[in-house]
Amino acid sequence: MNIDACFQLGYIVKTHGIKGQVVAFFDVDYPEDYEDLESVFLEQQGRLVPFFIDAMEAQQKGRFIIKFEDINTIEQAEKLRNTALYLPLDELPELEEDQFYFHDVIGYTVVDANHGDLGIVKEFYDLPQQQLMAMEYLGQEMLIPVIDEIFLRADHDAKKLHINLPEGLLEVYTQPSTPDDADEADERAEEEK
Repeated sequence: MNIDACFQLGYIVKTHGIKGQVVAFFDVDYPEDYEDLESVFLEQQGRLVPFFIDAMEAQQKGRFIIKFEDINTIEQAEKLRNTALYLPLDELPELEEDQFYFHDVIGYTVVDANHGDLGIVKEFYDLPQQQLMAMEYLGQEMLIPVIDEIFLRADHDAKKLHINLPEGLLEVYTQPSTPDDADEADERAEEEK
């Protein structure tokens, strides 16, 4: 299985008990959608390897105790600690028409309701405080918070992501960042006259 054809479901946090069980965290919006998995792919030395599930028990939100086939000792389970869990993209739940998965809109043109076409979606960052979309804008990376009030809809046919930027965010990326930068910009403007 190719990693580009998969999404990261989560990762193994630690071992559980002495019979090869592990605690896994599913880093998805609805972990309960994945309670009946028969197998997952684990990243091992840069490759995805299928692991079949003997038993899985839901714990607190997003955490599961998993017993994999052929993993029967704490020593075997310990080798899986911090390993990423993957599933094929076709196992993602269906979304409503105005929703999208981040990987779906990479390369889309970002269209703001007030400013028109801005740039191209490059990637998404999943930070502890919030998620951010990185867009190429005027030759630099522009970061946009991923919140419902900003992201309006994705037009998959036209490959456009429609947004409504908060007032002033665009100016953060177009204004000089320091007084020295402003002076240099003024000097360049004078030289061009």
